Formats: sequence, C-alpha cells, structure tokens
Amino acid sequence: MTRLAGPLLLLFASALAAPAQPADAAKPFVPQPVLPGGVVLPLYPADSPRLKKDRLHEAERYNTTLKDKAGPTRSVINVHNPSVEVHLVGDAPGNTGSVVIVAPGGGHNILWVGPEGADFVAFFRKHGVSTVVLRNRLRVDGYEPTTDAVNDAFQAVRLVRSRAAEWKLDPARVGIMGFSAGAELAAPAALFYDDFARANGGPGDPLAKVSARPDFVGIIYPGPTPFTRDPATRVPRDVPPSFLATAGSGDRVHALWATDYFSAMLKAGVPNLEMHVYGNGGHGGGLTARGGIPFGTWPDRYVEWFRDLGFLGQPGVRTKAAADVEAYAKKAAR
Repeated sequence: MTRLAGPLLLLFASALAAPAQPADAAKPFVPQPVLPGGVVLPLYPADSPRLKKDRLHEAERYNTTLKDKAGPTRSVINVHNPSVEVHLVGDAPGNTGSVVIVAPGGGHNILWVGPEGADFVAFFRKHGVSTVVLRNRLRVDGYEPTTDAVNDAFQAVRLVRSRAAEWKLDPARVGIMGFSAGAELAAPAALFYDDFARANGGPGDPLAKVSARPDFVGIIYPGPTPFTRDPATRVPRDVPPSFLATAGSGDRVHALWATDYFSAMLKAGVPNLEMHVYGNGGHGGGLTARGGIPFGTWPDRYVEWFRDLGFLGQPGVRTKAAADVEAYAKKAAR
C-alpha cells in the first residue's frame, strides 16, 4: 500500500493543476476523460445517500508531472462524485466482450489514473478487451477505503454489467484489476459481493437486480487484503478466479499481503488461482518494462492466464472460468 511521505505529498499538492471544468455549486462535478476518446459516467445518481451532497460540486484536482503541467494527467485527488472512464472496443474486429475495470493505486492519498489506469487502454485493446478506469473516493478526502472505496468498486461492476448490451460487452466477462491500494478494492470485490447485494437491493436502487460479482480479479502488488485482517474470512462458493503479481524481497510487505490472499484461496481449493512473485523489482510501475527484468513481463503472464480461462475467446461463449466456478460451487456445497 503505497503512501506519500509528508514533504512529498505537499510537493505533489503544490503541483496539482486546476481542473479544466470549473466547480458549479448547483450541480455535481463530472470530470473530463484522462485519455481522449473516453466517456466518463458517475457511479451513483446525484441523490444517492452514499454521496456527500455538500461536496458533490467540488472539482477534482489533477497532476500531470511535477515539471510539465501540459502533459497527460497522471493522478487525481478530491474525488467526491466517483466515476468510471469507459474505453470500449465496440465494433472493432476482435472484440472479445471482456472488460477490465482498473482500480489505480496511490496509498488512498491519490489515484494514479495515468500509469495504473489510462496506460492500460491500448494494452487491453490490442487483445480485444475494453477498459474502464475507476475513480473511487479516497481516505485523504475524508472517506473510508474499506467501505466507501470498496462500495465504489462494486458499484462500478454493476454499472458496467448493466450497460453490457449497449456497449457490446459480455455480461459474464466483467472483472476488476487493482494496483496497490486499488488492489485493496479488488480483493474484497472477489469476496463480499453477496454482502453488497444484500445492502443494496432496495426498490429505490436502479441497479438492485444487477450482480456486483466480478467474473475475474487481478491483484497487483496489493495492500492488505481481507485475509490479512482476518485469516478466517469466508471464501464464497462461487468465488471468481484471481491473478496476483508482485515483486518479492524488493517489495516484501506487499508480497506478504499478496501471499495472505493466495494462501487462503489455495487452502480453500479455489480453481484458476495464479500468483507470480519476482525475485527482482520494487513497488509500483504499472505496465513499465522495469529495465528488462522479469517483473516487467507480468502483463504477458496475465494475458496468458486470461486466455487460458477463455476470456479472449468469442463473446457469448461460456468461458472455462465460468465452468470451473460452477464445478467448484457444486463441490463446496456437498
């Protein structure tokens, strides 16, 4: 779980660019896309009880680089109207119908929406996979990651699945990948979707009948997972498959947190569970090649796993992952 030291955080804050869209106290702030071609949608209706009505109008604040404010957006804070930025494959040849909701890290102080968000759009598109970048609420802005931010992740899954037909997605191929603090959202998303459904199934919820269960989960150099806090955390019978990647000794604490998750899932016999712990490397980095060390190849290993589970096949065809989940659920029910 990456955190910014005090002086660095102050330096970061001083470099934040003013938003292109000014704040308007009369209506909720809706950000512009980080990457051209993206469409930004709020996660919740403006009257949702989950939102702070008195802060909805506040503009997000962006950082490009500390030296070049004209460059691409790298990070964001002051998120009070959480949203998703949608990049679809659509009618392009090779659309698999699969979509990855990307949850950026940043130690709950910032969101690295560039290197752990928008940078993945082109990477996934070449494999026929759509990308949705999550802008969840942050601890630094007065929110609780284990409830507010995790609820944002579940809501993102529901929102994307509810638009599957319109967006030419397969509703059985909606998953989430989280980085560092973002993995603290992806890990609970693999475990607590039934709890979320029970708490959000009222008649006033427009997405009440849409499942918040992800079909697959990516957990990349994670912060502490639910198994870190409680090793006896229950594993659902229809738990989705998980992929984990992290550096080892060079990022020891995050590797230990990844191991907490992997060991609990492995003990439970969850199918299609895969983890890569690399001997060389440090924390963070997203898609970067990291100077050619093996850790820089983790995205290739993810694609291999993804293909093996059937998510890169023709949309509408049942995946190996879905068949294995069903078999595991039946076995667990005996």
